[in-house]
Amino acid sequence: MKNVYIYCEGQTEESFINEILAPYFMNQNIWVCPIICSTKRTATKKYKGGVSDYTKIKKELTLICKQHHNEYVTTMFDYYAMPDNTPGIDNTESDINVRINQIEQAIDADIGQQNCKFHFMLHEFEGILFSNPDSFALVADQNIVNDIQEIRDKYPTPEHINNSPETAPSKRIEALIPNYAKIKNGTLLSKNMGLDVILSECPHFKEWIQSIVALRE
Repeated sequence: MKNVYIYCEGQTEESFINEILAPYFMNQNIWVCPIICSTKRTATKKYKGGVSDYTKIKKELTLICKQHHNEYVTTMFDYYAMPDNTPGIDNTESDINVRINQIEQAIDADIGQQNCKFHFMLHEFEGILFSNPDSFALVADQNIVNDIQEIRDKYPTPEHINNSPETAPSKRIEALIPNYAKIKNGTLLSKNMGLDVILSECPHFKEWIQSIVALRE
């Protein structure tokens, strides 16, 4: 059994890892464990979720890699709205898949741990939910499902959806579904569409999943 630790941004990603990825990887003889990013600590309490400063990410991720130096450590962070001091974040390569791989490599080099493989969600977790717009029938009426399908049809893949801070995938969903619950609904929709559909629609995400599966070889 291979052990994989996934350092992630918040509870939405943690739920997705536990409910969707863990059963899939268990069938591959791989055990995955989410670790939520800690945004700040006091003497009595640790707060979890969100990203404010890359140096905090680097410090905590480096510590995790050292604590689990014989295990594989990867991440699940949204590319959208990453801190300005993230290595390579100002990369302007027009091909989003080339750009994101270059930024991930720059971060890996900066972390400097052999067991670390940084991974971004493009452009954020909610992007993969556009893999099957019909699944939104679970939480919205048909008119909204049609609106989500219309958004999806404008882009080559769900991972390309993002025009500005106002039109990131999560912002689009929340505008159409005001009572949308990110953690609960994100997991529900992911389960309904199934991981195979997400993998078929999202090439960068698929590349990440395949890199983890390859660990068993």
